[in-house]
Amino acid sequence: MSSANLKHFAAAVGATAIWGTFSIPLRNLKEYPPNEVINYRLGLSLIITWLIILLFRKDKIRQDISYIKSLSRKNRIKLLKFISLAGLFLTGNWVSFLYAVNYVNLKSAAFGYMICPLITAMGGFFLLKEHLSITKLSSIGIALISVFLLAHGSMLDVLWSIFIAATYSSYLLLQRVIVGLDKLNVLGLQLILSALVIIPLSSYFFGTIPPPTATHFWTNILVVAFLFTVVPLFLVSYSLIGIPSSTLGIIVYLNPIIAFSIAFLYFEEEINQNQLIAYSLLLASVFLFNWGSISILFDKQSLTPNFTEGEGLIISDPQT
Repeated sequence: MSSANLKHFAAAVGATAIWGTFSIPLRNLKEYPPNEVINYRLGLSLIITWLIILLFRKDKIRQDISYIKSLSRKNRIKLLKFISLAGLFLTGNWVSFLYAVNYVNLKSAAFGYMICPLITAMGGFFLLKEHLSITKLSSIGIALISVFLLAHGSMLDVLWSIFIAATYSSYLLLQRVIVGLDKLNVLGLQLILSALVIIPLSSYFFGTIPPPTATHFWTNILVVAFLFTVVPLFLVSYSLIGIPSSTLGIIVYLNPIIAFSIAFLYFEEEINQNQLIAYSLLLASVFLFNWGSISILFDKQSLTPNFTEGEGLIISDPQT
């Protein structure tokens, strides 16, 4: 694996690791309604992202504007359509997750992110024609077994889980084909779109409910907005420059593994044997799927990129 692709791989792992610890700041906000948290999270994420762009990345804005102008009208529309669709899928994921938490059950909301990597990996294979070796297909099979071990509930729960997973998987697949533009600028545009959809639906937007005044709330929501929203979303977008969406899809399984470990070790929650086996299988699946990359990391003789299992595959530019 080249040093450049290693950075993209590390970015994917970093984003997933950050999201895996998301339960810690969320526990600090548990006395506040979930819709209040998501609205302020989105609003502050939007402000932080555009402050960074306008203060430190004006040259990237000029480059992106020049790039867009250089495209034909057809390809310009196609690129903007990809950006808008990705933003809508991200918004749909946030809204559906919040609805599932409040009106369906937590299990269906959490389980959606268990099947998301499978949908992403298979979507990369069938839609983006990313190569999957026998080893990687085997790892997906192992992950599927672990999902079945954790699957319980009604058909309604399953449908909500699939919808939550499908919206986020679609977001990742579209991010994979959005190339040629600065990833932070793309994220800024997508957050604007999300804000235009979500925030006006909130009673806080119309002033019917006063904003929180506690320092405790604003400290934690700032951490959530920057460290657990802007940073991982940017890392995910950056990682997709150099690794296939199928690889990212499986790396996402580190999220529930880390969350499970935190619940057990940090919050001292009880676990059962079924959960332990399922999460162990997930961990094995992650290592098996990425074994080609992991083995290369320890091979100091390998100085050139390895594309034999789809690593570093770049989807063609939208204008082609």
